[in-house]
Formats: sequence, structure tokens, C-alpha cells
Amino acid sequence: MRVENPAARRYYIQEVIGQNWSVRTLERQVDSLSYERLLRSRDGEIVKTAVHKKKNPDTKSPEEFIRDPYVLEFLHIPASSSYLEQDLEQALIDKIRHFLLELGKGFSFVGRQYRISTETAEFYIDLVFYHYILKCFVLIDLKTGKLTHQDIGQMDMYVRLFEDRIKTEGDNSTIGIILCTEKDETIVRYSVLNDSRQLFASRYKLYLPSEQELVAEIEREKEIMRRLDRDRTG
Repeated sequence: MRVENPAARRYYIQEVIGQNWSVRTLERQVDSLSYERLLRSRDGEIVKTAVHKKKNPDTKSPEEFIRDPYVLEFLHIPASSSYLEQDLEQALIDKIRHFLLELGKGFSFVGRQYRISTETAEFYIDLVFYHYILKCFVLIDLKTGKLTHQDIGQMDMYVRLFEDRIKTEGDNSTIGIILCTEKDETIVRYSVLNDSRQLFASRYKLYLPSEQELVAEIEREKEIMRRLDRDRTG
């Protein structure tokens, strides 16, 4: 392998064995810096612990499985094109096997435009998955633009609805992921995203960035999360 980082090599070896990756799949995961994107999670140490099989190997956290950014070059949607959220959703459904690979291990598809009815209204969630390792539902809301506080409020409501009306006794807490093209640090800082363990916002790319671009993106996001951590601690 051309991967020089020993920790990253160990991760890819484990994934090849556990997920039965082909050579082509492995090359795509290496090119898209899958390991580094996982480490950009809110708590990179959790991911490192899971990869290196240190203490508490059976303890699983959502941060181990959520990437930022997601790379969706397999959709073949030009980044400069004008497209709607339903176009993005349909493209992901058409390429669901590729999308599951990009989401990572543990995800199984449940449905699209998943309906939840209350006494007064009906709501439709873009994509619903079940994570068989975390043992919880994962809701994904697709956005074709920049993250807004309205998006966060909507996902927060969806998660609460799922907790109240869908989740069973054996399920863990429902997770909500907002996929957007851009995040504003102020929106993240002053919303429930800042301290929630159930709500996440991740960016997506419609093309495979160069390694330099991905590294820059990951480092930028890490710095934002470090500043948010410093704000929380004082």
C-alpha cells in the first residue's frame, strides 16, 4: 500500500477484511481519505481508539461512523449544475450501493420520504437508515445549499418524532444527519449542534477533491471544532 501513515494503514487493512472491499473500492477509499475524514469527527480519539482496538473496544459512539465531508462523485452530478433536493435524493437512490459504501460500515437502508404522522400533520424524512452496530435509526436530510438554523430545527423535530413514535425498546437514540454543501461556524456554534450527541451536519462534495484539497478541508473543520471545544470548556 502507498499509505505511509501506520494508523491509516491499519484502518484500511481492517476495513478490507471486515467489509470485503475489492481492490477498486480500496483505491477509492484511500483516494478520498476515508480514514482522515473519520478522524475529523467531534472526538477523533474515539475513532483512534476504535481503529487501534484499545480500551473499551465494545463501546460504540456515533462519532466513529460519521464523516465530514462525504464524497459523492459517483453520482456524476456536475458541481456547477443547478439541481434540486429531489434530484439529489433520486441520484442517491439510483446509486444506493455506492452511497452505503461512502456512509461506511453498519448502515442498512430503510426507506425514502419516510412518513411520520401525528394527530395534526404528516412529515416526510428524505432518507432513513438503520445502523446495526449502533442499533439505532439514522435520519438523513438533504440540502442543496448552505446549512441554516431552520434546517437544524427541522432535523431536531424529526429526531424527536422518531424517538416518540418509531423507536422501540431495543433501539438506541436516533441520530440525525444534515447533508449540506457548506456550514457556517456561527450557525454551528449557537445551535443545538454544538453540544448534541444526536444531531450532526456534514458537508458533501459532488467531485473527488485532490488530496491537498481534502487535507485542507479536514484541517479547517478540525480547527473549527477545536474552537468550539474551547468555547464550551471556558
